[in-house]
Amino acid sequence: MFAVGTSPAILLSCLLAVGHIGRPSVAFAPVGLSKSNAVVSSLKMVAYSDPGAVKDYQDFLSSGQQEITLKEDGPSVVLVSPSEAGLEFHELNPIAQALLHMGQGDDVILTPYQELPAMLGEGEYATSEYPIYITLPPTEILPFLQHLDEAYSERTEDFVFFSGGLQFGNIEEVLKENGYCRDSMTQVLISGMQVDENGITDKSVQIGTTDMGIEKWANECSACGKWNGAIAKRLERNQVRCSVDFYRDWRRKMWERNVLDAIFNLIGAVREEPTTLQDVANYYEQEVSDMIWEITGTLRAWKAVTLLYGFEERLLEAAETIPQECTLVEDRFPYIWGNKVFLASPKVLEYLHYAQSQFGYIPSVELPPMKESSDLSTVLRQGNLRADGKV
Repeated sequence: MFAVGTSPAILLSCLLAVGHIGRPSVAFAPVGLSKSNAVVSSLKMVAYSDPGAVKDYQDFLSSGQQEITLKEDGPSVVLVSPSEAGLEFHELNPIAQALLHMGQGDDVILTPYQELPAMLGEGEYATSEYPIYITLPPTEILPFLQHLDEAYSERTEDFVFFSGGLQFGNIEEVLKENGYCRDSMTQVLISGMQVDENGITDKSVQIGTTDMGIEKWANECSACGKWNGAIAKRLERNQVRCSVDFYRDWRRKMWERNVLDAIFNLIGAVREEPTTLQDVANYYEQEVSDMIWEITGTLRAWKAVTLLYGFEERLLEAAETIPQECTLVEDRFPYIWGNKVFLASPKVLEYLHYAQSQFGYIPSVELPPMKESSDLSTVLRQGNLRADGKV
């Protein structure tokens, strides 16, 4: 059942991804599915050196369980922004639409501060325990958490937060400051799923196999915490790949995606011609590599996080599948580029100042001063082909 190595972490096959902030047209609508359609995924253990992952697995073994128990997908609450109250289905934010479409027809849409139902579902499927999918934009997460009423305060273990892409970014700082970064809290890296006018698309990329014959993937969705099995099964049932991980491993994947969103967009945004993330992966790989390796140092220093082995290959392979034009979005700055991990990087800070002064991005953001002045326009590379010949 399990292939145990020196330091295991759990993976479950499934996927999901978001490519941009825009609202999709009505490409799909909620449809009811029979309970028999639920898919139970097989579990595999992957080995790599990490004392934290060893402890997670030892805790699991000491619990006496024979296998990891994953909750089933079932009736859920989908929480949307107050600005979306009363909107038609196709006017809701992309992830809310996707969750409702992929559900089984028994989900409930609420805005913050609306009363939570005591029970969801009907007959034998009625339950008082259900996930609360929080699809609020990152700018609304903090006010929501700071003004929870009694009913929501009693259900915080059922909250499900999303990260990844320009829609959600990295909300770790917000969650940590309010006590929501813990092993049991459900968090979903959603950037492996694209939602647009064509519907829902799995954007994960297989990039080969390990020496043990285990498939390697880039840009896959990932979930951790109490309801990780429920969201993974919902995605998998709809042909979206999603791994199920311990919190420590999920956190590494989330930071890896944050690096992609921050660095690739930044490098592409300072070009004279419109540049996509695909272009950055294909033509500016050396700039990406230089900046990412500098970031790995600040990430270890500020967050005690080391990216998983092979991160550079995964980032480039993932970016090659994203035709989105590179940009810097001001109201997402705190959740994409504004973390100390990035602002402590001289290269990142230099590019941010150049993007602000020469291209007019993030005009209201007060950037930390650079330690020494530079004229980035004289050293920007014109582009380099990938070393492996990919164009």
